[in-house]
Amino acid sequence: MEYTLEKLTPKDDLALATLIRENLKKFELDIPGTVYFDSGLDRLSEFYNSDKCQYYVAKVDGKVIGGIGFAPLSFMEDTAELQKLYLADEAKGEGKGYKLISFIEKKMKESGFKRSYLETHDNLKAAIHIYEKSGYEEIERPKEVVHGTMNRFFMKSLGD
Repeated sequence: MEYTLEKLTPKDDLALATLIRENLKKFELDIPGTVYFDSGLDRLSEFYNSDKCQYYVAKVDGKVIGGIGFAPLSFMEDTAELQKLYLADEAKGEGKGYKLISFIEKKMKESGFKRSYLETHDNLKAAIHIYEKSGYEEIERPKEVVHGTMNRFFMKSLGD
């Protein structure tokens, strides 16, 4: 399945929010303390609109089948947070997750970040596997964590 990557625009907001909510519900994470209930989820394009804060959607024939983004991590210098890596079921199992991570890490580096941080949950076993295979190492829970339900935390150096 060939796909294109495009910067998130307002016309993609609803499809992306639906994809994210469907994924969270499938893994029993449609609960308070997750992005499922974030007030801005239906308008993510408003948030991801600068060099330091970007989001890309993966599309097949104009349909959103996934996405990934990043934003500065306020409590760690030179660190971006890898955010909202999601794929539709039909796009899983083909290595797209690895490709999206590699792509967004390049964008992070271009924006001047030296490290990538992410938060996830035990229920997302396939995602954890992808993160570990992509070179992320588990760290202790930072005291500044916002989404209280997330219980796994990872970091990766983006190199020089």
